[in-house]
Parts: sequence; structure tokens; C-alpha cells
Amino acid sequence: MRNSQDLGGTNKVPSSAMNQRDDGASKQDIESQPGHENSDSETTVQEKAPKDPNIVDWDGPEDPANPMNWSSAKKIGSIAMVSLITMLSPLASTIIAPSTPQVMKAFNSTNETLGSFITTVYLLGYCFGPLVIAPLSELYGRCIIYNVCNTIFLIFSIACAVADNESSLIVFRLFTGIAASCPLTLGAGTIADMVPLERRGMAMAFWIMGPLLGPAVGPLVGAFLGEAKGWRWIFWLITIIAGVVWAFALLLLRESYPFVILKWKTQRLRKETGNENLRSALDTGKSPKDLFQSSIIRPIKMLFLSPVVFLVSLLMAIVYGDTYLLFTTFDRVFQGQYNFSSGIVGLVYLGSGIGSFFGLLFCGGISDRLVKRLTERNGGSARPEYRLPAMFVGVVIVPLGLFMYGWTAEKKVHWIAPIIGNGVIGFGLFAIFMPATSYLVDIYTIYAASVTAAATVFRSLLGALLPLAGNSMYDALGLGWGTSTLAFISVAFIPLPLILWKYGQRIRDSKYGQVSF
Repeated sequence: MRNSQDLGGTNKVPSSAMNQRDDGASKQDIESQPGHENSDSETTVQEKAPKDPNIVDWDGPEDPANPMNWSSAKKIGSIAMVSLITMLSPLASTIIAPSTPQVMKAFNSTNETLGSFITTVYLLGYCFGPLVIAPLSELYGRCIIYNVCNTIFLIFSIACAVADNESSLIVFRLFTGIAASCPLTLGAGTIADMVPLERRGMAMAFWIMGPLLGPAVGPLVGAFLGEAKGWRWIFWLITIIAGVVWAFALLLLRESYPFVILKWKTQRLRKETGNENLRSALDTGKSPKDLFQSSIIRPIKMLFLSPVVFLVSLLMAIVYGDTYLLFTTFDRVFQGQYNFSSGIVGLVYLGSGIGSFFGLLFCGGISDRLVKRLTERNGGSARPEYRLPAMFVGVVIVPLGLFMYGWTAEKKVHWIAPIIGNGVIGFGLFAIFMPATSYLVDIYTIYAASVTAAATVFRSLLGALLPLAGNSMYDALGLGWGTSTLAFISVAFIPLPLILWKYGQRIRDSKYGQVSF
């Protein structure tokens, strides 16, 4: 029997997971998945399904085909691969930022807003991609979508490197961003497929590190490479890394989505037995066309019809947009006030990265332990709200960091002070993102890809558009009051985790939370 203690617990399904029906799906959603309490297969469908010989299910609770029963090595390899792809995606979003003046000079452009758009248009791709990627993954599986998107990302990275005008570069960056949204959309669902709820925190923390550390590391690499080799080599570097990732993903990634695995098993058994009445235990009875149509609007329905998804996604979007808006001030602050070279300005982004790393240690260290302890106190029944305590810290830390960055830069205090402020923001950002993402996935595990897509679209929209207003806002308000405005908006969200902790389940059980997706 395979050992999957590290990530999967024992091969026997954990009792806490089996007792959990609080997955946020409506009654209709649960009933539409025969015998399927939550989509990460923590419960064995066979235990719930009727004894119908035509129902194709897992071969018992220890079926090695069930991703929950994969060996630790296979799980770690899959999660590491997905985390690497996820790291590359946001790294490519900001890596060109320090060399934007070079690009504008090469194309004889003086439009600063258009120059900023070269960086932020990538995030617009994050807005469009998830709306298609999530439903396609729920139809055809996660693995093939990863590989197709990796291929598209590679092709358009090459196109960026050889672009001969500013307009074509912007278009190529948009398509690169669309493909790059794949790991951000599917990563949380991939982890939920193979890691039980009470052990999911650390895996989620490592995966979320990519979207938060990538934007900090990208400009550091891009600044020095742009100075040494020119801006085109930045895209060639991304192309080389993307090629290596593409090859390893083809070798290491395996399908983990239970719906698709059982569908494949059903198709194989139909062919072997000639019994056309066989159907998967997770079969909804809908045609692929109907499934796609319902899936493609699901992220938008979740975002605007579920109060919990909307509020959590709005919080994530605001702090994410604040981060990208602050990035637009680094040249103004560190080149203009502290006389840093463009290469050294790239090092400033490490402040956010180091803060995020400490956020990883903090959140990863307490998340699973808290869930386990609180579940035991609740008689062995887990609640998604048990993910929220780390967020209590994050919502306080982010505005403190914003105030610190804005006013130390305004008063021209020693250069280390605004960098520390940016690091504090990075810590708070992670302390919000990690529990928020885990919370949404634990609620809507059946539709993990869709709920992640909803949050990704919302935050990416603000991340793309807010920086375009940065220069005008800071020209009018200055660094101190401009950044304080962002801090005051963040302060308004401090009560949100406490409200969700106290009333989250009541909201989800109310008529407003019972939405059929």
C-alpha cells in the first residue's frame, strides 16, 4: 500500500473530511454530483452511490487512481511543477517594468501611460483567460489545459522578443497573459484534488508564493538584464525558462481532476465490455455543450451572486491593485529621490518578496495546525472559516505598511524605511491571499477552478487598471497622502475577516448564499 502520509494523510479517507458537508455548494449542486460530497474526492463516491452495476466509481477507498491516494512523491512532484509554472506567470508580468523606458525609446514613444500599459496589459490577459480556462478544465481535465497554455505562453514569449513596434508588443503581451492565467486559475483546484482539507494549508502556501514572489523577483532580474543586454533579452530569458518548464510539465504532470479520471475510466470500460449503459458516478447527465455553457458563466455568477466570494475577492483585488500601483512609484522614489540606478531600483522589489517569504512561514506554519485544532474542538467537523485567523493579521498589516511606505518616502527618510514598508505590505499581502484563497477553495471545492477564476479576474482587473492612474494620483496628492488614500481604503476592510468568522456559515446557509452554479 502506498504511503501518502506527508500530503494525503493515510490512504483511508480522514473522518473530518468525510463529515464535512460545508463545501459551500448548494443542495442542487451536491445532488447534481451523484454520491459526491466534495470534488477533491475526500469522500469515496462509492460509499454514497447507489448499488447500481452501471455506475463506475473508484475501486474502494484506497484506489491508487484516486489522486488522494497518490504517493507522497507523486503529489510533491505535481505540486512543485504547478508551483513552478505559477511562479513563472507573475514573474513575466513585471520583469519588463524597469526596462520600459528602453522599450519606449526603441519605438520612439513618449506616451507614459502607453508605456505603463506594456506591463499592465499582461494582467488584462489574467482577466480574460480564466473565464475560458476554468470551464475547459472542468470538461477536459487540468493536465491538457496546463500543457496547451504552456505552449501558447512559449510561442507568444518569442513573439514579444521579436516585436517590431509598440502596438504588436502590447498585443503579444496580452496573449501571453491570457495563457499565463492558467496556473493561477487551476493551481488551487489541482492541490485540492490530491491533498485533504486538514493538510492543504502548507501546499497552498507554497503555491500562492508564486503570484506574490514573482512580481518582486521579476523586476530585479529584468533591471540588470535590461541594462546589460537590452530589453529584448528579457523576453528571450522568459522564453528559455518557459521552454524548460514546458518540457518538464509534459513529463511530470498527470491528470488529477476526479470528474475527468472517472470519465476516462468509464469510456475505457464501455470499450472493453461493450456496455453502453455505464456512466461515471460524477456524471451530471449534461452534454459537453451544456456543461461548457454553464461552466463559462459560473465564475461571473459566483463573483456577483455569492456575497462571500464577492467580498473576499474584492479584498484580494484591492490589496493586489495597491501593490502594482506602488510598483509604479519606485522609479519616482528611488531614482528621483535616492539617486539609485535602474539596476539597483530592481533590488527594491525584493522588499516585497522578503515580506512575502516571511508571510509564507507565518501562514504555512499555523494554517493546518489551527484547522486541525479547531476541527477537533468542533467534534471532528471542519469549517472553511477555520482558515481565516491569519487574515486577521493581514488586514491590519497592509494599511500599516502603506502608511509607512508613503510617509517615509514623502519625508525622504533613509531609503531603507520605504523598503521596509514595502516588505510589511508583502507580509500582509500573503497573510490575506493564502487564507482567502484556501477559504474559497474549501467552500466551493466542487468548483475550485471556477471560484479561483472569479477571484483572479477581479484582482487582475484592478492590478491592470489602477497603475494607469498612479502618476496622476501621486502628482495631485504626493507620495504621503496618495499612499494614505490606499491605506484608508484598506482600513475599511479590517472587520471583514471577523464578520466572516462569526457569520460566514450563516451567510452561506441563507437564501443569499444558496445559489445554484
